[in-house]
Amino acid sequence: MLKIAVCVSGGGTNLQAIIDSIASGTITNTRIVRVISNKAGAYALERAAAAGIDAVAVTRADHPDKADFNAALLKAVDEAAPDLVVLAGFLVVLDAGFIRKYKGRIINIHPSLIPSFCGDGFYGLKVHEAALARGVKVTGATVHFVDEGTDTGPIIMQKAVNVEEGDTPEVLQKRVMEQAEWKILPAVIDGIANNRIKYGSV
Repeated sequence: MLKIAVCVSGGGTNLQAIIDSIASGTITNTRIVRVISNKAGAYALERAAAAGIDAVAVTRADHPDKADFNAALLKAVDEAAPDLVVLAGFLVVLDAGFIRKYKGRIINIHPSLIPSFCGDGFYGLKVHEAALARGVKVTGATVHFVDEGTDTGPIIMQKAVNVEEGDTPEVLQKRVMEQAEWKILPAVIDGIANNRIKYGSV
């Protein structure tokens, strides 16, 4: 049984996709052991509570010192003893110590086809705003292993999504979530849980 900790910052739509996929059997051999948010009011925490999943908030308000925050975040993950850490819309840059400790056991979902529109400053709606400003005809989402860089770890899975005439960043964001993010993140988790996907072999 793959034990996963899911780290979130906002509404938790990808978290809900994971919860629903486990419930439906799309993800097998997997249990969410903890949801961790860096925002106390994140709706994702309510989603976790509704599903009976242990959930905690580790915030900069409670830990204004950066090193203290990083230590508290790592402690919150360690307490859950996960096999895999899933960053599902987690707007925190993990410190090097965290990444070293969980090397090969952290995945992230990013709302573009990496290497396009990724790296420092590209998150949330900003990714879709940049894609529309550039005039691309195809965008999508990427699941990758996390390394010490920003969106630079080995790519595991990608799915393309067409950009349509008249798209706003919000409309495009929703399409990328529905057609790509909510499909490939559960697929990757199931692949890891059943030994079809391994770090170093993607």
